[in-house]
Amino acid sequence: MLNNKSKKVSPSMDEWLKEAKADPVALQEGMFLVHNGVVRQTPKAQVRQGVNDGLLVSGMNFAYDAVKVDAAIAETYKMEGIFYIKVWLNEGQLTLGDDIMYVLIGGDIRPHVIDALQFLVGTIKNECVTEIEQKY
Repeated sequence: MLNNKSKKVSPSMDEWLKEAKADPVALQEGMFLVHNGVVRQTPKAQVRQGVNDGLLVSGMNFAYDAVKVDAAIAETYKMEGIFYIKVWLNEGQLTLGDDIMYVLIGGDIRPHVIDALQFLVGTIKNECVTEIEQKY
């Protein structure tokens, strides 16, 4: 079932990193990467596919399937060198500049962490969320 509530308060990355570094697995980690997706004015189709209909984004309705997100996180943990993952997703009616998601990945070396971040964010965006842009 997709969540469809009003938007949430964004988390503190300072707090997330403190929490991650306090976790017992932190001794195995050599780096952390954070992804912060935000609502932008340029439509997704224009940025991704070069399709420009002349309209701009004024907001977005955003929802996600928590079960699918949990499954994507579980798959990412199976990747080599990945020891810590935290995901926050917004929901509801979002406006320009609002945070859509935060993803924190901790792992042993840069290539593993980069690959895991790319995999998890891509899976979330392609399989776990519904984004409906409002345009003007």
